[in-house]
Amino acid sequence: MLCLLPLPLVAVVAVQHRSVLAEGAGLLRNAQWPWLAAAGCATCLTWVAAALTRQGAVVEPLPRRRLLATQFAAGAANHLLPAGLGAGAVNLRFMTACGVPPARSSAALVLYLLAESVGRLALLAVLLVAFPGALRLGTLLPERAGGPLLPAVGAVAVAVAASAAVTLVGRLRRAVAGFVRTALGEARSVHARPARALALWGGSLAFPALQAAGLVLVGRALGLPVPPGHIAVAYLAATAAVALVPTPGGIGSVEAALVVALVAAGGPAAVTTAVVLAYRIITVWLPLVPGAVTLGALVRLRLI
Repeated sequence: MLCLLPLPLVAVVAVQHRSVLAEGAGLLRNAQWPWLAAAGCATCLTWVAAALTRQGAVVEPLPRRRLLATQFAAGAANHLLPAGLGAGAVNLRFMTACGVPPARSSAALVLYLLAESVGRLALLAVLLVAFPGALRLGTLLPERAGGPLLPAVGAVAVAVAASAAVTLVGRLRRAVAGFVRTALGEARSVHARPARALALWGGSLAFPALQAAGLVLVGRALGLPVPPGHIAVAYLAATAAVALVPTPGGIGSVEAALVVALVAAGGPAAVTTAVVLAYRIITVWLPLVPGAVTLGALVRLRLI
């Protein structure tokens, strides 16, 4: 029920702004394809960054090709389970198959999640200092977004807070027992090796930077009149805000948050909608079937 809770709220927003959605979808026909292709390349590099961070979170060397394929497959699994649990389950099974004990695999997963969160928030903080006026929340007026946007956003925020509270209580209760015993020791072992520490923190910074770059490139493809730095701030702020929403793959919640953030950054509602639709097609829907096929192949070969 928690997984499905934000979806009706997003559906209400979509119905209220159906004319803006239709106009935005129509703008996709005028996209500049070289920029979209560059956004696709940035998306592919995010899997490399994720693989780099995963390797940095564990002392044992992992097989590189299998590790990269696992990150691609984990993206498909992420759309079956909420709040990143799909990717976590795939990577836990992969590390176990590579001979890493389950307790240390769990500690490596927590270290990865911590590094990714710290990297995203650190990058957001730097960009907010560099572009202090990137998000203008006062511009979210009804006439800008085609309807009563702020009440719907408030409802989504309330749902996010309630879902996050329930989700965190359950996760912490299950994770603390195994984490306390091994996580600190695993973190010390990783940071005792400069190559592992560089991979962990370099990948954790590169991953959100490449995601933001993909949105910037899609914005260029559709002529979004927002500076690239402001687009990056909007992306990082939106994804940080919905990180705990337990919808599979962030479907619905990420789209709504990105539209709100880009409108707050000064983008027209119709163009912003087109940018978000194109970005999610490139990053979510196009890789979904190949990722599911890769996941099935890894399972069949008993690599996860």
